[in-house]
Parts: sequence; structure tokens; C-alpha cells
Amino acid sequence: MKNFILICMILLCCNLLNAKGYSVIISDNIPAITIDELRALYLKKITFIKNAKIIPLNLPAKSSIRKSFETNILHMNESRLKHYWIKAHYLGKRPPIMLKSQQAVKRFVKRVNGAIGYIDSSKKEQGMRVLYQWKDEE
Repeated sequence: MKNFILICMILLCCNLLNAKGYSVIISDNIPAITIDELRALYLKKITFIKNAKIIPLNLPAKSSIRKSFETNILHMNESRLKHYWIKAHYLGKRPPIMLKSQQAVKRFVKRVNGAIGYIDSSKKEQGMRVLYQWKDEE
């Protein structure tokens, strides 16, 4: 029994070490925000934080990073999110801006005040402001 528990612990540690990490990056002028505010920004329930206009950025729908963000941060699957945006469309709301690559997200966040996006943590650059990090198991 002790050997079984030891093996389980080793496997759990290995899974945690193999977990892929992601980061939400923000431009310098954005004040600190909570995870609930982050969700509200990406669902366009709010667009300002302390008088600062926030511009949320998405990666393409097929991106594994986007799927992880939607699951782990927004707590919504693709189908539920699609239905959300269909309803929101009739209220005049549009989904966040979609950029084609992590490089494009990094450039946008660096150059545009109020921009916020998510990338693979291994793609972070020196001096990038990280708001939040999470991991996925592979």
C-alpha cells in the first residue's frame, strides 16, 4: 500500500512538472485588477477599470491557449461561450479583438495603452507585466 501511495505521489509530481503554463499580460497603464474583473472584461460586461479603457485580446478560436483561457479563466466551454456572444450581439456587444498570434498579442500589449492578452508563459519577454498565471496538465 505504501508503494502504491508513493507511486501516485510521483506521478502527480510528474504531471505538475509537465503542466504547460500561461500568462495574462497587461500594458503598463492598467491598474491592478481581480480575476472577476478579468472575466468581466473578456465577456465585455465592463470596459473600464478605474477610468482606464481596457482592450481585451483573444487568440484564434482554434488556439489551444485560447481554449485553456476560456476553460480555466472564464470557466466557459466553447459552446457556452458561443451562445453567450450570440445573445450579447443583440445587445450591441462584440467579442474581444482577435489577433492571429502570440507575437501579435505581445506587440499590441506593448504599444497600446489598456491592452490585455494571454500568451504561453515561455513567450514572455523581459519587462512584460504579468497579471495572472495558470497551468494546464498535458
